Parts: sequence; C-alpha cells; structure tokens
Amino acid sequence: MKAVVFTGGEIKNYEKVRKYTVNTDLIICADSGVRHAFSMNVKPDILVGDLDSISSEDRKKIEELGTKIVKFPKEKDYTDTELAICEALKMGTSEVVLLGALGGSPDHSLANIFLMVSFKEKGLELKLADENWEMFVINKKVEIPGEKGDILSLIPLTPKVQDVKTGGLYYPLKGETLVMGPARGISNVFVENVATVSIKDGLLLVIKLTEPKS
Repeated sequence: MKAVVFTGGEIKNYEKVRKYTVNTDLIICADSGVRHAFSMNVKPDILVGDLDSISSEDRKKIEELGTKIVKFPKEKDYTDTELAICEALKMGTSEVVLLGALGGSPDHSLANIFLMVSFKEKGLELKLADENWEMFVINKKVEIPGEKGDILSLIPLTPKVQDVKTGGLYYPLKGETLVMGPARGISNVFVENVATVSIKDGLLLVIKLTEPKS
C-alpha cells in the first residue's frame, strides 16, 4: 500500500509532482499541507495535526468533502508530519512519499530528513520528493531508475558506511567505506538508465536530481 503525505513546506511546481499522486492508495495532509493538495485538486483522505495553520476556507472545504480529521493538541511531542506518517503506517502503508517536506523552517526540514531513518527502522520506505529531486535512505542493495546525465549523491547517515559499491555511474565505488563528514559521494552522474548502489553496513542517504542544472 502506498501513500502520499502533503506537508507544509515548499512545492514550486505542482504539475511536476502530480505523478506521485497517481496510482497511490492514500492521500494524507499534515496540517497546512492541505493547501498543496487543494492547489492540485487532490482530495485528501485524512487530515492530521493540531489544525493551527489551516485557513478557515480550507477547513470549510475539508468538512464539505467529508475528509477524516485526526486532531491533536497544539502542545505535543511530535510534529504534524511525523503524526501523518504514523497514521499512514497504522493504515498498513509500506511506502510513503513526502511532498512539501523541505523549504520551510530549517529545523522542520532537517527533522523531516531524519524521519527517513526512524521510519526505516519500523519497516516503512519513506521518500522525500519535489519537482526535480528525490531522496531516500538505504541499508541494502537497490536499483535506482533514472536517465543518463541525472545526478546521484550518496551521504552517510552513520559514522561509517562500509563496502559501498555502485554501478551505472560515472565515478564507480568498488567496496569503499564512506564516512560521515567528507563529501566523497556527492554529484555522481548516471551513465545508464539504471544505477545500482549496495552497502554492507550502515545507512546511506541517496539523493537523485532528475533535472540537473548546470
């Protein structure tokens, strides 16, 4: 089961992220993220949060649509985004795409990136996406579809990521250890339409730029 969660950050081009809402099973909005869904004419299935950032117009529309509301107090231990992902997990979702996860306040943006780590441990595949990039966390071998010329960056989220091997990229890694800090894995280039990345131990943040700019 797949879900899309709209959060309250920035989405610059709605048409370029519309593909993520197609063939998904569940649309969840985290508080003010509902404005993005409405701007795309996407009907939310669930609205989650303390509802302190929703306009009266959007609140009225939610009520008219009959969208399920899961309301929390303003003072709580979790962000609205995290609560929305938890709701998706409770519904049996195995894959979630976050839209609007970055571009707001830097603390929330960074927290959303690290949510990929905590939910990975719970068995949920969480991806952050926007008009020209995707990011996700891996702990095993993956195949990453793309196009020749796309950019792929690998950033360690643990002190060491061991035995990193890549295929289909201009700068191959052949069993190397990437350590947190140095930018060793930044800005590699697709030379095939599929890249492979495998690791033996650790967590690796993968960022793919689908429309690289010079």
